[in-house]
Amino acid sequence: MSSEQGNDLPPHVLIFPFPLQGHLNPMLNLAHLFCLADFHVTFIVSDFNHRRLLEHSTVPTAFARYPGFQFRALSDGLPDDHPRAGVRAKELVFSLEKVTVPLFKKMMLDENFLGGAARRRVSCFVADAMRFVPEFAREHQLPYILFQTASAAFYWAMFCWPQLLEAQEIPFQGKSMDELIKSVPGMEGFLRRRDLPSFYRGDDVNVLILQVFTGGKLKEGVIFNTCEDLEGPVIAEIQKHVPRIFSIGPIHEQVKSRLMKKKAEVSIIKASLWAEDRSCIDWLDAQPSKSVIYVSFGSITVVTREQVLEFWHGLLDSAQRFLWVMRPDSITDNEGNDQVLAELMERSKEKGLFVEWVPQEKVLNHPATGGFLTHSGWNSTLESIVAGVPMICWSYFADQTTNSRFVSEVWKIGLDIKDTCDRLIIEKAVRDLMEVRKDEFLERAENMAKLVKMSGSEGGSSYTNMDALVQYIKSLVF
Repeated sequence: MSSEQGNDLPPHVLIFPFPLQGHLNPMLNLAHLFCLADFHVTFIVSDFNHRRLLEHSTVPTAFARYPGFQFRALSDGLPDDHPRAGVRAKELVFSLEKVTVPLFKKMMLDENFLGGAARRRVSCFVADAMRFVPEFAREHQLPYILFQTASAAFYWAMFCWPQLLEAQEIPFQGKSMDELIKSVPGMEGFLRRRDLPSFYRGDDVNVLILQVFTGGKLKEGVIFNTCEDLEGPVIAEIQKHVPRIFSIGPIHEQVKSRLMKKKAEVSIIKASLWAEDRSCIDWLDAQPSKSVIYVSFGSITVVTREQVLEFWHGLLDSAQRFLWVMRPDSITDNEGNDQVLAELMERSKEKGLFVEWVPQEKVLNHPATGGFLTHSGWNSTLESIVAGVPMICWSYFADQTTNSRFVSEVWKIGLDIKDTCDRLIIEKAVRDLMEVRKDEFLERAENMAKLVKMSGSEGGSSYTNMDALVQYIKSLVF
């Protein structure tokens, strides 16, 4: 390929997400935005997830129209029957470093950064927060942009770990979990110990993990799936330490906006790794407006049988209708779960519906959905905000403990019940959200939805920031 021919080719972006559904969704939507900008995209995916995407998702159809897009599937090193959920999701971190990363490095050397006659050598590396990435990018003189798939608040709380250590605010075993944190600028007035990322809760803070977030000099910038209307003050603090910030979220909403501008079919990228039970939409069609609370704890949360029963009693005692997603692998106690679920379904059939997986955006945007009992994962939080649906937050780990505090205390579009699992607390929270304080929560949620939708539309801050990201990557090439 001659130099002149190479200059005619578009930028080529390499995208490497951490291989879990919550990371795949925003990364695939980012790939879609790059395709809409006429970039070439190579997307690294585990072979396990690739098979499931082909079977259960809209991804193959959505990307078929973009000849510049390609998958490269690599082993994640785990057997197919590994749960990749709950505490065992951590095993994916070690397997990734031991198996996937060496395979990736070998592939990159063999294929000369995946260039060829029809595509330019990789121009930019966009990757998740993984330890190997900065060093790899530096060794190969490859511009690297971090895509932070969690909230900006989570990133900033992790970034500030040296200050937290120096102030002896972490670790905090034996100390009051409700004491305010003073060493995370911009969040001093509302962030408590229990709201810090869950990684701080152990006796030992994992410095190796945290170094990923403080290595600002090792990357060209950071992409956030957020917008200034949601996290403006936090973004302003991060900008003091990171050279370039591209807040382009909610990313799934911006994809829709740009497809509509091109008058193209609005094909939503949903990286579903499970078969979606669409019968729930028929069930919702039969329910009154804003009468159903949707219950889902995401793709990797696991709960005990006792916790399931507390939630179930709380929901039943609240007298509200509910749609509950219960993954087959979501209960830690394996023995007898089928019988327990069968009994719950039988005793709930007048008020509730249990399903294994749903098309979540459709559920949240359904007229019958009036609330969301959620684990506070960032994708679920954003999807609920865009849909104007208030939340009850029962966070599980990582950024979720921080996101839930923002929902309740900053945006005031829901309630935070983390660190509790009591049927009386659950019943009261459901009643407050769906009945007692329904109007005030809905009004604030609907107002917030309007703001964030505008940010992803032409002229909005996230839309403008995406244009700036495209131009920046082009500047790396031409």
